[in-house]
Amino acid sequence: MAISWAASFPLARAASTKAVYGRPGLLVKSPSDVVITFAQRTAMGRAKKGQLKDVPVDEMLLGLFKTTLRATGIRPESIDDICVGTCHPPSPLYLSRAAALAAGIPHTVPISTVNRLCSSGLMAIRNLANDIKSGEASLGLAVGVESMSLNPRPTPEVCQEVGKNSQAYDCIQPMGWTSEMVAQTYNISREKQDKYALISHTRAEQAQKSGVFKDEILPIEIKGQIISRDDTIRPGVTTESLSSLKGVFPGWGDSLTTAGNASGVGDGAALVILTTRDRAEREGMKILAKYVGCAVVGVEPRVMGIAPVVAIPKVLAQTGLSKEDVDVWEINEAFASQYAYCVEQLGIPLDRVNINGGSIALTHPLGMTGVRQVVTGLSQLRRQNGQILCTSMCIGSGMGAAAIFVNETHQ
Repeated sequence: MAISWAASFPLARAASTKAVYGRPGLLVKSPSDVVITFAQRTAMGRAKKGQLKDVPVDEMLLGLFKTTLRATGIRPESIDDICVGTCHPPSPLYLSRAAALAAGIPHTVPISTVNRLCSSGLMAIRNLANDIKSGEASLGLAVGVESMSLNPRPTPEVCQEVGKNSQAYDCIQPMGWTSEMVAQTYNISREKQDKYALISHTRAEQAQKSGVFKDEILPIEIKGQIISRDDTIRPGVTTESLSSLKGVFPGWGDSLTTAGNASGVGDGAALVILTTRDRAEREGMKILAKYVGCAVVGVEPRVMGIAPVVAIPKVLAQTGLSKEDVDVWEINEAFASQYAYCVEQLGIPLDRVNINGGSIALTHPLGMTGVRQVVTGLSQLRRQNGQILCTSMCIGSGMGAAAIFVNETHQ
């Protein structure tokens, strides 16, 4: 069953009659624009085995906040608000607030947390951008963070009455089950999944070897050790090594999902600073990019992975763009099954999407990913002197999100 761009989200067609900007319009600069003046991430660690396996969320945030303040010279008291996207640590608001205070951010600076699973980091950006647009803030820190080593996904539980509803039942199932449902429903073969996984692994290995990620990684000190290089990338992955792996979800669908064609489980954090163009120029901040807009959608929970096919047309319609206008795409590789379907259904050229690999190779710390993809995408735009980034991801329970950014650091 295929989903057409026009039919996938009817409101996207309606949105095109409202605020249509188009590529030329998005490149126009206005003092009220929401802009990004800093975009960096920590190196990532493999869950349970990697360099961050014993580092709790508050300690990661402490290192990230302190290093960001030093790197930018920003006055902590000038921050209007902080929003942290994270999914599974207990009492995340208390942890985030405590980390900010310990980093030297004064008690006068408020903080919030947001959990929309895989898009949590992007929602932190969206929340602060909308606050800035409304005039309720003029400078904020949007953060994404997750320790999947110390805070793995809890098993959701619903009452018997709720569980009787088939979609409610589907929405709390493990994400691996949804991967198998996508593969089964849309006939995504094991060979195709491994093909897309190999592309991710190969690109990430090459990017790390060539030093590409140094542009986006902010080295932080944790327990006296400098963390500055991802330990999640597996060198030497081949077609043969991928095909030799056994399915990790026997009994679900055709058990085509493996440890090699699914996103990694990992730890890490990322941060962007948002403000108005007017304030950035007045205070001498370097403008990296402009935030344009974001779209969030819902899809059938059992095939939650297809959500970018719905979210991307919606955000393109909202901004008056076509897919040809986009120079760089960052689409989360939750599983090769859903990633392959999304890329092919959307008709996106492979040489423009996840150019340096995606979560299959890099790992997918849930709360971090929404910010990490923005950091990675903007870094790639600068590298190739491109202009438009579209980032998107599926979201557990049956949702999806997509957002548009404009690069402003041209060579």
